[in-house]
Amino acid sequence: MTNKDTVLLPIQQRLFSLREESIAAFSAKLIPNIAPARIIGVRLPAIRSLAKELAGSEEAKAFLVALPHRYLEEDHLHSFLIAGEKDFDVCVQQIERFLPYLDNWASCDSLRPKCFAKHKQALLPHLRQWLGAQEVYTVRFAIGMLMCHYLEDAFEERYLQWVAQVQSEEYYINMMRAWYFATALAKQYESTLPLLESKSLDTFTHNKTIQKARESYRVSPEHKQYLKQLKL
Repeated sequence: MTNKDTVLLPIQQRLFSLREESIAAFSAKLIPNIAPARIIGVRLPAIRSLAKELAGSEEAKAFLVALPHRYLEEDHLHSFLIAGEKDFDVCVQQIERFLPYLDNWASCDSLRPKCFAKHKQALLPHLRQWLGAQEVYTVRFAIGMLMCHYLEDAFEERYLQWVAQVQSEEYYINMMRAWYFATALAKQYESTLPLLESKSLDTFTHNKTIQKARESYRVSPEHKQYLKQLKL
């Protein structure tokens, strides 16, 4: 047994103790690029509770450096542990260590560090770097952070261009781009609309943005009607 196996085994046992077969089957359908053998089948609230229990422990510290993980739920747990880190610099270091191993949208979207809300200016250079990465989920994560933290008080129109300039054929990147722009239409409609009127986005992202915006309760009926006319 390797040192890494020694580190991971207790946490794996904890996760397997929370296993539900129906959740495993559901997750396999929801995240089709992950082999079913890598899915234990644990509900996200249970993993989040485990992360809170482990936070700050020596076991958690060892787990965070023992990459890559074997199971999907270990990646979820890793995301939740990082999300609870209060020190910005430590959090960024942990994220940069973890991002190359992210291989699914669910673990990526669970990575929502709370400390970022207090360090928006310091975060921007890292977001620029991550947006230019080759890894699909590194780019998706960066767009998600722009959506979470920079569409209200910290909004600047240049951030829209950062996301618009991302060129990718990857489904999970472009779905996040559409989610970002649809949220931007809900929060910064006048600034975001020209991107659609000018048809500067690729067809998939353009139409998905309109679809998501028209499904949102935060976009007015009048805006939804106009957006429908812009569909390609």
